[in-house]
Amino acid sequence: MVKQAENICRQATIQLRDKTEPQNWRALKEQLFNKFILRLMSCVQLASKLSFHYKIISNITVLNFLQALGYLHTKEELLESELDVLKSLNFQINLPTPLAYVEMLLEVLGYNGCLVPTTQLHATCLTLLDLVYLLREPIYESLLRASIENSTPSQLQGEKFVSVKEDFMLLAVGIIAASAFIQNHECWSQVVGHLQSITGITLESITAFSYAILTHSVGANTPGQQQPAPPHLAARVLRAAAASNT
Repeated sequence: MVKQAENICRQATIQLRDKTEPQNWRALKEQLFNKFILRLMSCVQLASKLSFHYKIISNITVLNFLQALGYLHTKEELLESELDVLKSLNFQINLPTPLAYVEMLLEVLGYNGCLVPTTQLHATCLTLLDLVYLLREPIYESLLRASIENSTPSQLQGEKFVSVKEDFMLLAVGIIAASAFIQNHECWSQVVGHLQSITGITLESITAFSYAILTHSVGANTPGQQQPAPPHLAARVLRAAAASNT
């Protein structure tokens, strides 16, 4: 909608400058307002088509919903609105996100017979994703310091570590492993074993990342104390991950 408003204002400014015809700003505002709900529903419908877990919202459902709100639209208008949204975003809507990786892995875990209910894991994962977003710098800084076994990393070491920070799959397994520990630490080993089998990421890497997340969220009672792999393994694992991308 921001792009839509910008386009309308840009066109109006051009017409005003060229003095082709006077602009009724109230009419333009009303035009934008009338399209807002329709565009909003198109965004919701497009999002449903990209979702892994929810049914696609059909055109009939959208039209009935709009009609209940007092907006009468045709299927053609709905399709045109969806196309306008796609054009405004240059058709770049299926961008990878950490949540997409988390949900994909949870779906596979469910099929593999994970002992911790994936619905519970999903709720905790959402909370931890928010937490990692808010504490991204301190979490990754602690991982970087562990990877180089030095409290003052150089600029070059930080640049080499960027590949670890951009690894959504590593983040996803760390988030799920930390969530599993919070939900049921007795089943943590089984969940991590499944994640290792699915992704090929080593047990040491998963342990190191989940340890970092948990120490920044719930404190020091973390998988490092439950498993033979201690948290200092982050040094060896993350150094190798950074070095492999140089």
